[in-house]
Amino acid sequence: MRLTTGTAQSALPELKSPGWAAAAITGTLLVIFLMDRWTGSAPVQHLYYLPIILAGTRFTVRGGIVAALAAVILYHVANPHLLSRSYGESDVVQIALFLAVGVVTAKLTRDNRRLHQLAITDDLTGLHNLRSFEARLATMVRAAGQSGSALALLVADLDRLKSLNDQHGHLTGAEGVRTVGQIIGRRLPPDAVACRYGGDEFAIAIPNCGQVRARRVADDLCEAVRASAPMLAGRAFPAATLTISVGVASASPDDHGRRELPADDAEAGERLFKQADRALYEAKTAGRDRVSVDGEDASVASTHSVGRNASELESIG
Repeated sequence: MRLTTGTAQSALPELKSPGWAAAAITGTLLVIFLMDRWTGSAPVQHLYYLPIILAGTRFTVRGGIVAALAAVILYHVANPHLLSRSYGESDVVQIALFLAVGVVTAKLTRDNRRLHQLAITDDLTGLHNLRSFEARLATMVRAAGQSGSALALLVADLDRLKSLNDQHGHLTGAEGVRTVGQIIGRRLPPDAVACRYGGDEFAIAIPNCGQVRARRVADDLCEAVRASAPMLAGRAFPAATLTISVGVASASPDDHGRRELPADDAEAGERLFKQADRALYEAKTAGRDRVSVDGEDASVASTHSVGRNASELESIG
C-alpha cells in the first residue's frame, strides 16, 4: 500500500482570511455603486452580481443575503428615483435577481462544501479517508523536508476485532472501530491528521514531532481506548474491552538520531509508513495493547497487557 503517490494532490489551499474577503466585497460594492451613480446604466448595474457571488461563495447564506441587501440599498441610492418607489419593470427584476443570486450562490457553495467534506471523510469514524490523508501527508513530508523539522507517523490497529465480531456480531465490531476512531479524533494534537485506511487500522501523521513526543501521543491513545467503557450495539461493555496496538516511526532531515527523509515526498511517506507498520507488527506479536517504536529496543517498549504472549495470538489482528 502507498500512502503517498505521484498522483496525490496536495491539500486544498486555504481560503483567504474573512477580514480580507469582507474588505474586498465591500470595496467592490462601493466601486460599482460609484460607477452606477455616474452612469445609471444597466450593464454597470449588473456588476453588483460579482460581489454578491463572492460573498455567497465565501460566507454562504448569511454573506450572500447581506451582500444582496447591500446591493439593493446602493442601487436605490445610486438611482434616486427609486427612493420615491418609482419602480420600473427592469428595476423590480434587478432587485429580485440581486436577492436570488445571493441565495442560490450561497446554497450551491454550502452544498459543494458538504460534498467536499463527504469526499474526504471516512463514513464510519469521521476521520480523514485514505485519499485525503495521502494528500495531507505529502504536504507534511514536503514541509518537513523544507524546514528541517521532524515528522512522526503512528499506525494503530484495534486488537482482537475478529473475536469481538465472532462473539457479539459484526455490528458490535463496527461500532468498536467507530469508537476507537472517535477517541483518536478527540485525543489528537491540533496539528495532527488521522485516517482509517483499513477495516480496523488507523494512520496518524504529526508534524514537528520527534520520537519522544510521538511515543507520548501513542501512549495517551492506548490509555484512552483502554479506559473507555463503550456502548456497542446497544450493550454496555466494561473498560478494557477495546484496546489498540500502536507502531511509531519518526524522521527528520537533520537529526542524526532518527531516519533521514528522502528527497522524494512519495518515497519518504511510504518509507515512514513501512517503519511504523513494522513497529505495529512488533507490538502485536509482543502481546498487543502496547506501543512499539521503530528502531527502539523491544525490551524498553511500553507494555500494558502483562501476561499475554505470542502463543495466545490466533492471528496478527
